[in-house]
Amino acid sequence: MPTGLVIAASARGAITTELRSTLSLAWPIVLTNVAQMAITTTDVVMLGWLGADALAAGTLGVNLYYAFLVSGIGVAVATSPMLAQAVGRKLHTLRDLRRTVRQGLWLTLGFSLPVWAILWHTGSILAAMGQEAHLAEAAGVYVRALMWGLLPVFWFTVLRCFIGARERPQAALHVTVFGIVLNAVLNWALIFGNLGAPALGLLGAGIASALAQIAMLLALIGVVVLDRDFRRHRLFGRFWRADWPRLRELWRIGLPIAGAMLFEVTVFNAAVFIMGLIDAAQLAAHAIAIQIAAITFMVPMGIAQAATVRVGFFAGAADPAGARRAGWIAIVTGTGFMAAMAAVLISAPGPLVRLFLDPADPASAVVAMHAAGFLAVAGFFQLVDGAQVTAAGALRGLKDTRVPALYAGFGYWIAGLPFGVWLAFGLGLEGLGIWIGLAAGIGIVAVLMTLRWSRRSGT
Repeated sequence: MPTGLVIAASARGAITTELRSTLSLAWPIVLTNVAQMAITTTDVVMLGWLGADALAAGTLGVNLYYAFLVSGIGVAVATSPMLAQAVGRKLHTLRDLRRTVRQGLWLTLGFSLPVWAILWHTGSILAAMGQEAHLAEAAGVYVRALMWGLLPVFWFTVLRCFIGARERPQAALHVTVFGIVLNAVLNWALIFGNLGAPALGLLGAGIASALAQIAMLLALIGVVVLDRDFRRHRLFGRFWRADWPRLRELWRIGLPIAGAMLFEVTVFNAAVFIMGLIDAAQLAAHAIAIQIAAITFMVPMGIAQAATVRVGFFAGAADPAGARRAGWIAIVTGTGFMAAMAAVLISAPGPLVRLFLDPADPASAVVAMHAAGFLAVAGFFQLVDGAQVTAAGALRGLKDTRVPALYAGFGYWIAGLPFGVWLAFGLGLEGLGIWIGLAAGIGIVAVLMTLRWSRRSGT
């Protein structure tokens, strides 16, 4: 066989092998992400059954909560490239991996303490931001219960990164499915007063989610303590022992990741608050549309997390060609999936929207109309969102996090949101203008992230 054909066949074989490896690692991560999102989706659906005001208040509260949740997750996932590169270097001694996990737990514990103090005053914060008083007060009640699930989520994320680096992410999936069922049962009981429980409404939704997150953490701790392969790492042994250089490196990597994720999440949070200034119907419609878009986003996000592990492995093994191949495969796969989802959102928004609304409520028709319009715009940003998140995940495998965070800040806050506000209030497009601005911002970030990956990977 000619040399050129041999090389081409070898390249195709390497691509096929890497695609299999990426998908094998990604699918449990994707399903875990979808399952975790399903916990919040359950809250949104059931609060929607309570009425538009309950849904609007829950949306305000959960979006403020999410700003801190995502920041802490960003700090926690700094453990992922460190663990993956150690595995790639084949220097993953039990002590080395244990210390990275331990310092990740330390770091997220320290992060949680001031966040709890802030979230305790959610009602006052929302009122100061101009939200309606009764919605702000109700949101505060919800978040004061919900916030106790923060640290369990962060520690669960650190443990997920550990088992992901060991390429055994299925355990987290099983635990999260358990969490979905538990959260749904607790919501049904505590929101509406079933199974002998009091009908607590928004407060019940917060308690249910916090209890589900605590139970999920305890279950995953049980996995890493009892599983033969994980148990030998003794992850919680000598928990009090510090590793200051490792802690500083985690902070150096994690802070920009948290910043980039915060820029993205808070621009959507800002959109929620702006929607609240327009009217309750568009706020409720935004909550539905963003929840649907967020569910589909979990797939490329999971592929991005797999890309961090795969690129990090090859970077640790000093194999730049392997890292480059892993990154591009993740980007193409994630973007392709979101293209398919864009077609679904544009062509059939009605059935999706109706899942979140009570057809007997006269206000539902207006909310459904706005939500369908928002989903049409979401179809475009689904495509570019898949590209930006997978490119960011590949860059994290190289521990490249600072410049991507700057890209996110520019695209979302300097370009996208101001453009959306101008469309909403300057041109009178209201909520639709906000969504067009969000789509434009994500598109800018996607282009910048992909170009940086191309440069850093030597393409």
